[in-house]
Amino acid sequence: MNTSQVIIQYLAAAGIRHIFGYPGDPSVEFLEAARREGLRFVLGSREGTAGLMAEAYGQLTGRPGVCLSTLGPGSTNLVNAVANAYLDRVPMLAISGQIERKREPYFTHQVVDHNRLFSPISKWTVAVQPDTVATIMRKALRIAVAERPGPVHLTTAGDVVGAEASDHEIKLPPMRAARTAQMFATGAAEIDPVKRLKSARRPVILAGISAVWSGASAALVRLAETLGAPVVVAPMAKGVMPEDHACYAGTLDMACNKFVWDFLKGADLLLAVGFDAVELIKPWPLSAPMIHIDTVPNTDQIYQAELEIVGDISHILEALAAASGSLERWSASEIAAHRGKLRELYYAGRVNERMNPTDVVDVVRAQMPRDTVVSTDVGSHKLLVGQGWTTYTPRSLLMTNGLSSMGYSLPAAMAAKLVHPDKPVVSFIGDGGLAMVQGELRVAASLKIDPIVVVFCDNSLNRIELKQMARQYPSWGTVIESTDMSLLARAMGCDGVDVDSVTALEAALTAPRAKDKPLVIGARIDPAQYAAQF
Repeated sequence: MNTSQVIIQYLAAAGIRHIFGYPGDPSVEFLEAARREGLRFVLGSREGTAGLMAEAYGQLTGRPGVCLSTLGPGSTNLVNAVANAYLDRVPMLAISGQIERKREPYFTHQVVDHNRLFSPISKWTVAVQPDTVATIMRKALRIAVAERPGPVHLTTAGDVVGAEASDHEIKLPPMRAARTAQMFATGAAEIDPVKRLKSARRPVILAGISAVWSGASAALVRLAETLGAPVVVAPMAKGVMPEDHACYAGTLDMACNKFVWDFLKGADLLLAVGFDAVELIKPWPLSAPMIHIDTVPNTDQIYQAELEIVGDISHILEALAAASGSLERWSASEIAAHRGKLRELYYAGRVNERMNPTDVVDVVRAQMPRDTVVSTDVGSHKLLVGQGWTTYTPRSLLMTNGLSSMGYSLPAAMAAKLVHPDKPVVSFIGDGGLAMVQGELRVAASLKIDPIVVVFCDNSLNRIELKQMARQYPSWGTVIESTDMSLLARAMGCDGVDVDSVTALEAALTAPRAKDKPLVIGARIDPAQYAAQF
């Protein structure tokens, strides 16, 4: 086998069936190896958006998403997507071509140092060699999925991709480690976690992205029910606790964030279950005693925990539930009253007789099935989707909340439709975010997939405009010219419609539509609600 064939066979052995990218000269042998193995290559309109598709693939499947670029500008264009996966804690293999090894030390045309470029945003960077390729692939896959998950960058030189591989044994490493729980207490005193739980009168669980990666949803529900404790979830963990469950108490740092933080301040014990501080926007404001439960120690020290229990999250939660017994600390009516107030605040600033951002979220949720997969972009609408979209299962709402890169939602929805072709998929995106990636609409049409792309059209970069308004500055440098979304959609081979009312939006969602092309809905909203919310 040549080097490319070894790489491809490792991807296939790991259950990876899609590669996203934009190839160049050093990619020819790699593409041919992928074709012969039956993997699907998705040609993006640029490397950055292909990388975002790969990130979403990793979020959806738990397996590393794979993206491919050529050398020079191809690799530099890939940087944003790799950084996104790094801060979103998503396993990824990013593969970039490079000039031949004998010229790399001295040649300058289109040559950048991949190690220096990708090291700050990757868990590992390495140049693949024919005599170490199998070993490198085993290490790359293992590192990508190890806690915390993240990207690995591989450089494949032009004289390496087709070279005969002397290291070619296909032997997949463990893709998830079994862990034995260990406890670490702050200070010298031993702390019994069960006694600590039983002594608490107002415990609250804060669940995060590691609980999703650990498959801990069922154990989380069981512990919440056992303790009678409300569960607040971090944004990228939405669905880890079904949001129609009596213990669900809201999403952190989205709309109504002060109300949710005030609720957490009322706890006398916080259980941080797989919570990753990378999602925090502002400094940690809480002083309640904490128990840190995760697959990794509390090395960030964003918050102080009096006790750390490190290991398999599901096993830890199950053991705590079994040992604690029924505590019934909160009544269902108390948590329901909290949720009711949260919902009331969510609609603050709504303007009658106009189409508000919350109207868009509500109408789409009402019209779409329970198992719909949703992606949301970055901007004011994300904060409303993050709080208002009812999510029932993990990995069914996709967002970037680590790096929080605009333009993520459309590529993520495309990946979701490829991974789950039988499920409905919706992309929520602002007009500014769509402008960054609108070329992918043509790619989606060519793939014959049918996500619904709902564009919040307010003709501004609203998050920045609101900050200008707060300082009594004019909207300057933040205004986006209006785009005819239906015309844009048709130019890209999609169906499209512009709507400016709830009735028109409902009609667009319920009308018969093609199953082999995206539907783009330009929802012209009144942004006044944003000002009231944020």
